[in-house]
Amino acid sequence: MNVHLIDGTYELFRQFFGAPSSKAPDGREVGATIAWLRSLSALLHQEGTTHVACAYDTVIESFRNKMFDGYKTGEGIDPELWGQSELVERATAALGVTVWSMIEFEADDALATGAARWKDNTGVERILLCTPDKDLAQAVVGDKVVMFDRRHRQIIDEAGVIEKFGVPPASIPDYLALVGDAADGIPGVPRWGSKSAAALLAHYGRVDAIPANDIEWQVRVRGASALAKSLREHQEEVMLYRRLTTLRKDVPLEETLDQLAWKGANRQQLTELCAELGDDETPTRISRWQ
Repeated sequence: MNVHLIDGTYELFRQFFGAPSSKAPDGREVGATIAWLRSLSALLHQEGTTHVACAYDTVIESFRNKMFDGYKTGEGIDPELWGQSELVERATAALGVTVWSMIEFEADDALATGAARWKDNTGVERILLCTPDKDLAQAVVGDKVVMFDRRHRQIIDEAGVIEKFGVPPASIPDYLALVGDAADGIPGVPRWGSKSAAALLAHYGRVDAIPANDIEWQVRVRGASALAKSLREHQEEVMLYRRLTTLRKDVPLEETLDQLAWKGANRQQLTELCAELGDDETPTRISRWQ
């Protein structure tokens, strides 16, 4: 079986900025919700789609905001985008897909937890983490747990992670801690860029394994002395950043793997939701009902 674990928050943003605007009968903007209904329905009807779950950041803030004041918040998000967050969760459930609504944790944590929990289950051929988010690269395992960018139809396995970032999946949190992640509000360490971070981490694996003095480095990098000095001066911060960028694998997901099996859309829920959205087309695309 193939297990699709979907980053629903990413899909909300993608559909909002990529799909045409559409107004519900009551005047609300619902274009992203309708586009997501059709995109997810298409995935569900593809051959090889058997088990599916979709994780959402029901609130943007998480436990990480308590650790670092600069971590991402919901400030500045377009109200017409975020106003559809409840709708897309309802749409997902109406299609018969398991919904993970994250409040304390983040959607990425749920996906990483699911991948870790079910990758070795009997019958699981592949777990596809449906997102291009680089944070999830740390959850990739060989060609068993892979990232799947549905927009570009691109699969990234462990070899692909190494090719793209220069480090294996286990070093991704350290890589992001050093170079920063603007999307999450993580500034990184001054002077450190992707090349220097990849070179050092490819050899040492973890930030805390890199010798404090560049004279001891067994890897040649440009500006080594300045890099080592900056790392020493920001040692406390970089270890905090590493904790922030490390995905949790202990999210209390209630479902078993069997409960992720897609058995069809919920006719009543989907019909009522589509009437609310003013969408007559989506129900005609459904070939399997519960």
